[in-house]
Amino acid sequence: MSIRVLPDVLISQIAAGEVVERPAAALKEILENSLDAGATDIQIDLEQGGVKRIRVSDNGCGIPRDELALALTRHATSKIASLADLEQVASLGFRGEALASIAAIARVQLSSRSANSDHTGAEHAWTVQVEGGRLGDPAPAARATGTTLDIQDLFFNTPARRKFLKTEGTEYAHCAETVRRLALANPQVAFTLTHNGRVQLRLNAEPAHARVRQVLGEAFEANTIAVDAAGGALRVSGWVIRPGAATASRDSQHVFVNGRYVRDKLIVHALKEAYRDVLHHQLNPAYCLFISLPPDLVDVNVHPAKTEIRFRDSRGVHQFLFHAVERLLSAPVEAAATVAPEAGAVVPQYSPYMAPQQASMALQVNEAMAFYAPLAAYPSSGASWGQGSGLEGQDSGEGVARAAQALPESGQGDAPPLGYALGQLHGVYVLAQNAQGLVLVDMHAAHERVVYEKLKTALDARAVPAQTLLIPVALTVDARDVAEINPHLEALAGIGFELSVTSPTSVAVRSVPWLLKDADPVELTRAVLAEVAEFGVARLLAERRNELLATLACHGAVRANRRLTLPEMNALLREMEATERAGQCNHGRPTWFQIGLKELDGMFMRGR
Repeated sequence: MSIRVLPDVLISQIAAGEVVERPAAALKEILENSLDAGATDIQIDLEQGGVKRIRVSDNGCGIPRDELALALTRHATSKIASLADLEQVASLGFRGEALASIAAIARVQLSSRSANSDHTGAEHAWTVQVEGGRLGDPAPAARATGTTLDIQDLFFNTPARRKFLKTEGTEYAHCAETVRRLALANPQVAFTLTHNGRVQLRLNAEPAHARVRQVLGEAFEANTIAVDAAGGALRVSGWVIRPGAATASRDSQHVFVNGRYVRDKLIVHALKEAYRDVLHHQLNPAYCLFISLPPDLVDVNVHPAKTEIRFRDSRGVHQFLFHAVERLLSAPVEAAATVAPEAGAVVPQYSPYMAPQQASMALQVNEAMAFYAPLAAYPSSGASWGQGSGLEGQDSGEGVARAAQALPESGQGDAPPLGYALGQLHGVYVLAQNAQGLVLVDMHAAHERVVYEKLKTALDARAVPAQTLLIPVALTVDARDVAEINPHLEALAGIGFELSVTSPTSVAVRSVPWLLKDADPVELTRAVLAEVAEFGVARLLAERRNELLATLACHGAVRANRRLTLPEMNALLREMEATERAGQCNHGRPTWFQIGLKELDGMFMRGR
């Protein structure tokens, strides 16, 4: 066959296949043009999910009469004129293909009035119609400054494309999501979305946090942490979900780069890694983040739909995002525990810092502080733990740490964020009282996180203290495990495990990490060998190091049904307050919950 030049209409229809895959894609291109035109109020009317009709009206700067036809011509744009412009592009739409592609596969009416009185015909609006790529002449119209684009019967002349569309409800959902995304990135713009004659979404111009509440809901806003970090030319702001509120859904993951919604694998990976230590593997983080950087450091011209981008320094962006969010999730308990009273809420008149008295709740087991390293006194205006709480005589042994001693009486200094222990429930949960009300702590999960973070810190410092066993423990193991660990005995000793091979199928455990000295050495060693068998020592001490430490911490944490004294419970609370990521255990499950006084009053119908 001979080579021929394709007709312009066919070229536009092919381009439409890249740009306009469904009504939502056409809507996105039109809305981006409205935003680039400086619109502050955008009205969107849809019929039959956008297939029958998409009508967008804005109050932007408008299009002059003599440029209306150009706006519908391929490769015509006001936003770039040279390669330098393309490398510095800051507008949302810039390819000059969208309107021409849409006009090639639909019936389009473009009406506009220019805000620039210097242009011919700016005293009133003008309209032009195009059907299947055939352009008509401009005619006078009536409207205020701005532009209206009315698209009807999308894909009317390309029935093969229309067959790939989903149901009306599905197509509308994609259109609505497009509006919500652009509304999140442009809180200064009002949006009204109507479908089949009924208003579905009305968003007034609002501050960013109010727009997030409007679009993503109050539950998202209430369970997020604000992000604001800068590094060189990079800046990220927005909100990320608290780990305890994460779900299995990926629907609430929104990232904007220089105001443009993007789906970027590098960004998703960086944020997933930031949550890696605090999120259960079945859950996904939710976030709404705005990344800004100079336009020449990011290429937005990678894909016709412009949702994929490429960073000039991808590794630097990855590390910046990872550290910005990871540091935030590592915040101490104080930030999570401090809850300001709601407007109009009744503040209790009694002191919330009263040290609990538990003389009538017998604690029959009075054990030494084997699980906790000594801590410094909690900083509270010079008051030290151990002043007149009535707990001085509970433990005469030397094992009680200073930080686990008696608590101050009411009014002596500030109360710690997690409050004071009241007692233990079913040998599993610690109940504590703080300024906000009741704190429930899963003692095994909480202590697991404490031990895990201490192991990480010790290993990073290359100073993992070992506890030599009085009598070495021998155990029979698989010959393959012995062959695997034999060349790496020195590396294992570096994390506190001193093992010696006593036969081709047995090893002797001579020491374990000091932080795990109260764990069963046989169970502990078998857990390490199981990890070695699956991943190998070298990989285990490199990329899977944290997984290994999490396994060890689980074995070293205080077990359920272990009876704790009040000093031990308070020592655990103080250690949680001093530990990063203490809100989740190593598997991403929550370690504690706050139940406020207002919530408790509601349970008992107080004040009704």
